[in-house]
Amino acid sequence: MLEDNYKQRGLRNKLVKKLREKGIKDEAVLAAIGKVPRHVFFDEALLNHAYEDKAFPIGEGQTISQPFTVAFQTEKLEIKSGDKVLEIGTGSGYQACILLELGATLYTIEYNRKLYETVRTFLPQMGYKPFFLHGDGSKGIPAKAPFDKIIVTAGAPVVPAALTDQLAEGGILVIPVGDREKQLMLRIRKKNGKLVREEFDYFAFVPLLGEQGWKG
Repeated sequence: MLEDNYKQRGLRNKLVKKLREKGIKDEAVLAAIGKVPRHVFFDEALLNHAYEDKAFPIGEGQTISQPFTVAFQTEKLEIKSGDKVLEIGTGSGYQACILLELGATLYTIEYNRKLYETVRTFLPQMGYKPFFLHGDGSKGIPAKAPFDKIIVTAGAPVVPAALTDQLAEGGILVIPVGDREKQLMLRIRKKNGKLVREEFDYFAFVPLLGEQGWKG
C-alpha cells in the first residue's frame, strides 16, 4: 500500500479546485474526491499522473475514470447518507470509494473476473468495504433490489430494463447511453412508478458488457 503523504494531499486539493472550476458544485462530492487517495490505484510507472484530470488504463481493457467524470456522475446521483446504492462496473474501485465516503450502503458488481478478484482484496485493505459481486451488471442484482440509487460506469447501448425495474420509488439511475465511441449521460428518476429522463453531456466510457449491454 502506497503512503498518502503531504505532497499527494496537496495534489488532491489542486484537483478538487480544478473540478470546482469545471462546474462541480456539491461540496460533499468534492470533499470525498479530496479524501480518497487516487494514486494508490496506479502502477508505479503512472504514479506522477494520478491527480491529472484524465482517465488511465488499469488493465483488462478497462480504465480508472477521469476525476471529472466520477464527480459528475456522483453529483447527479444526489447521494444521501444511508442510501442503498448499486454500482455497475467496479473497475479499479475508485468510484466505489467515493460513494462510500458519502455514506452509501454500496453493492458493486464487476463483469471481469480478474478485476473483481483484485478489487475485493484491495479495497478492504484501504478500509472500504462494499458488498462485492462478480457477474453481469446489466442485469443488476434482483435479490438485493430495490436500490435508492444506481450508477453505471460503462457505456450502454440502451437503458437496461432490469436496472429501472430495480430502482426504488423516488430513486435515481445515472447511466451513459450511446454507441461504443461516445455516450450521452442520462439521469432517470422513478416518480409515481414512471421514469422521468434528463439528458446531460457526452462522455466516453468502456462498453457495458452483458445480456442487456454489449456482446463481447
